[in-house]
Formats: sequence, structure tokens, C-alpha cells
Amino acid sequence: MKMKKLNRVSTASYIFLGVVCFFSVFPFYWMVMAATNKSADIISGKLTPGLYLFSNIKSMLETVSMGRAFWNSLRTSILQTLLSILVCSAAGYGFQVYRDKKKDLLMSILLLSMMIPFASTMIPLFRMFSKVKLLNTTVGFILPSISTAFLIFFFRQNSQSFPVEIIQAARVDGLSEFQIYAGVYCPIMAPTFAAAAIVTFMSAWNNYMWPLIVMQSQKMQTMPLLVTGLTAGYTTDYGLLMLSVTIMTLPTVVLFFTQQKRFVEGVVGSVK
Repeated sequence: MKMKKLNRVSTASYIFLGVVCFFSVFPFYWMVMAATNKSADIISGKLTPGLYLFSNIKSMLETVSMGRAFWNSLRTSILQTLLSILVCSAAGYGFQVYRDKKKDLLMSILLLSMMIPFASTMIPLFRMFSKVKLLNTTVGFILPSISTAFLIFFFRQNSQSFPVEIIQAARVDGLSEFQIYAGVYCPIMAPTFAAAAIVTFMSAWNNYMWPLIVMQSQKMQTMPLLVTGLTAGYTTDYGLLMLSVTIMTLPTVVLFFTQQKRFVEGVVGSVK
């Protein structure tokens, strides 16, 4: 009886997971299939591969600067990811390792800052960046997001499981604080860095509101701005639009699947 009940439970679990997997994967399947069809077929709901992939590619090359927008997004996203991880990991390490009575108060203030919506700081940021002439620059794109309360909290939580004895032993051996951070802390916390890198890169890659404000020239246009611009006309070429969306999705998909194991390890570590 127990075996039959277990088999029923496992069968129901597999059916449920299969249904959830179908609804999760279907939008990606539809997106790829739509990239090979023309607008009329997409509007009619065609879900099979079409013969218009090369026609859509030709239309994309003639209509938009896909290569330039892709490079702009890739460059800014990589730079923002590297700088954010460097700054936030050092801050999270400092919050956990160094003893100070006021650090918990400062951490609470940082967490409270997460409740402030970006819309309320958007205008002051724009005026500040326009005065220092950082509009249409890579620095202007990445500077507001280099340090975030979420990433600092994420590294701080993961650092709680980091053995303090290793740091004390390294200090006895004569290592400087920077050497301990770079040579001891970073290698051990590699899964946390991978999880943070994925989250930060995806956030930077899909960022729309701030680039829309700070990137005012066509030369500095990013992928989200380019894709949004394809729907701004009187008629929308859905084949071209879905092809652009497919290209835009590829970097985040590749990053996640190549770093999936470390991402799970990093997220589980933050919960511990």
C-alpha cells in the first residue's frame, strides 16, 4: 500500500513538473518559431518553423544597427557586472568580518534604501549627470548601479558561513587585508560571485529605464532600446521584432546555463 501511494505521489509530481516545464519553455519556443515567420503568420498563431528567417535577417541588417546595439549592451553589462561585484563583495566582506557596533545600523539604512523607487531618484540623477556631462557615456550608464543594497546584503549573508579562523590564520601569517580578500575570500566564495554575476549581468542587460534617459544618441543605443524602437512605428514587423528579441535573449541564456550549478550553490549559500 505504501509503495502504491508513493508511486502515485511521484507520478503526480512528474505530471505537475511536466506541465510547469511546458508553460515555462513554450514562450521561448514560440519566440524562436516566430523569428522564422512573417508578420501575417505570427498574427495568425503559427507555431511551426517558417521560411522567412533569412528574410527577417536581411530586414534587420537593413533597418537597425543590431551589431552596434549588441556591443553597447555587452560592453556596459560586463563593465557594470565586474565593478558591482568588486565593490559589493568588498562591502559585504567588510560588514561581516570587521567588528563595529555601528555597522548593523548602517546595514539597516542600506536595506531601507531598497524601498525607495527608482522613479523618485531618476530626475535628480539626470540633472546631476547632465551637469557633470556624463550623458551618452558608459560611465553614466553604469555609475548609478555599481553599488546596490541587494548585492551588499547578498554577499554579507553568504559571508556569515565563511570561517573566520582562516582570516585569523592568514593575518598571523602576515597577509594584508587585501591579500586575504583577493587570495583567500574570493576563491572560497566563488559560487556566490557566480550567482551575483548572473543576477547583475541580467539586470544590466535588460535595463531599460535608465538607458532611455542617459543614452540619448543612436550610437549609444542598447538592445532594450532598439527592440522597443521596433514597435514605435505605424506598423510592426513581428518577424523582425521576434528575431531581435531572440538575439537579445541569447547572452543571458548562455550565461545562466554555463553557470547554473554555481548559481544554485550561491543562492543556497545565501539562505544558509
